[in-house]
Amino acid sequence: MNTHDSPAASGDGVGTAGTPATGPSVGDVCDTMVVSRRHVVAAAVLFITFVIEAWEQVGLVYVSGGIAADFGISNTELGWALSAVAFGMVPGALLWGVFIDRLGRRRVTVYSLLLYAALALLAGISPEFWMFLILRLLSGVAFGGVYATTFPYFMELLPTAWRGRGAVALSIGFPVGTLLCILVSQALGPISWRVVAIVAALAGLWAFAVIRWVPESPYWLAKQNRHREAARVLRGFGAAVPEDTLFRVDEQGAGGVVRGLFAPAIRRRFALLVLVAFTFSWGYWGLQTWLPVLLEDRGMSVSGALWFVAVSQLVSVPGYLLAAWLTGRYGRKKVFVGFVCGAVVGGVLFGLATGPGQMYTGNLILAFFSLGAWGIWNTWSGEILPTSLRGRGYSFTTSAILLAHSVSVPVIGAMMDNGVTAGVTIASIMAFLIVALLAVFPLPETEGRALD
Repeated sequence: MNTHDSPAASGDGVGTAGTPATGPSVGDVCDTMVVSRRHVVAAAVLFITFVIEAWEQVGLVYVSGGIAADFGISNTELGWALSAVAFGMVPGALLWGVFIDRLGRRRVTVYSLLLYAALALLAGISPEFWMFLILRLLSGVAFGGVYATTFPYFMELLPTAWRGRGAVALSIGFPVGTLLCILVSQALGPISWRVVAIVAALAGLWAFAVIRWVPESPYWLAKQNRHREAARVLRGFGAAVPEDTLFRVDEQGAGGVVRGLFAPAIRRRFALLVLVAFTFSWGYWGLQTWLPVLLEDRGMSVSGALWFVAVSQLVSVPGYLLAAWLTGRYGRKKVFVGFVCGAVVGGVLFGLATGPGQMYTGNLILAFFSLGAWGIWNTWSGEILPTSLRGRGYSFTTSAILLAHSVSVPVIGAMMDNGVTAGVTIASIMAFLIVALLAVFPLPETEGRALD
């Protein structure tokens, strides 16, 4: 392993804050770069990282009955327990956001994974509910760094022509993680929900794969005036870049400082990013987390509900693949709007279903389009802000996603505890998707554009 690629690597002394930029930008190099073997290896490692993220977000949903029985808690308390990691990731993403643009994408990913592993392991063996809740919350704070970093990090390693398709394809890690979680829950859940929690915690050791096979972002290195290291990373990806290249960098933004997000040229885009992230997340997670319960309320068995969720996740894979192909052909905005409209249609059909056929069809349509839309959003939202603000800005949008996730789960749990019908509950969730749909129209298209 090259010492310059280690998480603790420092600058190599090439370039200073005042060095004039005489060469191309990293984006210019990425415009002409082609996919190499090292891209594939880095993609595979970050794909598994996203699988771990997806697993953790739904990690204990499918053994929630065991948690409730073990601790003797209500649906509302269970909702808080299931959303504790997401709730912790809200301040966690913001906290790690301070370091993403200062320490780099790689170090934050590694440190976040390792700290999460330790705290999640302690949560899995907690004897009391209050201790379990606090440790799950803290493990979410730790995991916020991974959540806020993975997509910007991955996009900053890719050739421009492959960025949209590659990042949407990375999103397939979500159904893979969910399916893996279901399989592990079914295999180990009968032993104890704690075994499932411990297995999930140990996945944090994947940090060592990131250390070994994924280099630091060349965009970030160039922004830090570490031009020689940026050139080395790009050459590793197959680009013909001289070692002494001084890259031109975009000076827009203030090195990740929060006030840069409220500069006149940035603030409108930033506000819309946060609004879409919050409403889209509420619309998706509000239904997804309680889907097994809603299916059981409609007469499906517990095992039947779990396998139906699994089939829904499988259906989402072609949704992601179609979204990846379409976004490279027609751009982010048109395809995102079309997929969100499809998700709303599926959600309405599921909510108004009067028989099993309509219920199954509605949820499969919802899964296909909503997760395809997530793939596009994960990419698009990471492209809109300049490199100097990308890490901090993405940490705010991911915090909005997580805040909606963590609040929607207990709110909907309380609605069900108070006798609100499934149809009304689902209608309230779909309203958030409609708001997200309207809020994306002013956002700029980014397909084919080099990152700033």
